Amino acid sequence: MNKVRATAAEAVHDITDGSSLAVGGFGLSGVPDVLIAALYARGTTGLSVVSNNCGVDGAGLGVLLDAGRIARVTGSYVGENKEFARQYLSGELEVELVPQGTLAERLRAGGAGIPAFYTPAGVGTQVADGGLPWRYARDGSVAVVSPRKESRTFGERTHVLEHGITTDFALVRAWRGDRHGNLVFRRAAANFNPLAAMAGRVTVAEVEELVEPGALAPEEVHLPGVFVQRVVALTPEQAGPKRIEKRTVRD
Repeated sequence: MNKVRATAAEAVHDITDGSSLAVGGFGLSGVPDVLIAALYARGTTGLSVVSNNCGVDGAGLGVLLDAGRIARVTGSYVGENKEFARQYLSGELEVELVPQGTLAERLRAGGAGIPAFYTPAGVGTQVADGGLPWRYARDGSVAVVSPRKESRTFGERTHVLEHGITTDFALVRAWRGDRHGNLVFRRAAANFNPLAAMAGRVTVAEVEELVEPGALAPEEVHLPGVFVQRVVALTPEQAGPKRIEKRTVRD
């Protein structure tokens, strides 16, 4: 029941080339930076990543992206990363864009053992009809497009079929966690973390504060330990930095 690993490097040691990852975070909030750094140091490449966004230039998943370690991204937002845009448009990166709520539910469904579900989100657009460019060729032409999705009418409204997502691994960050893997997320840093954790077959959580079993009241646990296989306790130095994407200053 003791899921604690001594180091982040030990916790990600079996993430091999070509693995799929669900990664928590939203912008720079709640991003498992220490685990990402350990994966970068390991040299793993050819990764398929599922995350709301792919970090920013030089931070979060942007560290792996800048190094050319990511082959495919399933996400919702890409607007803060110039290198992401460059790799996508030059044909180096395959990208599946998914409506944000749909992405959240696809991760949750995968973790709950639900293979697929219907949603009205995307009906009447290329999300449902297909044709979105997933990958460009080197000459700028479209090499791979999204397929048309099955649709069905419930009542008087059309819905599109979306599939649940499961991944080989998940990397998440929590505020507090115990040795059994029970996790508590703090405020906005929850974001996609619980959902990504559910989707991973092997979920690794870095926690800012490690507590003993029993210290967390059942009603405050956001994600039960059944979804978590490994826990890494962060040092105060690792847990301390909280970057802000856009800082507005006024008198």
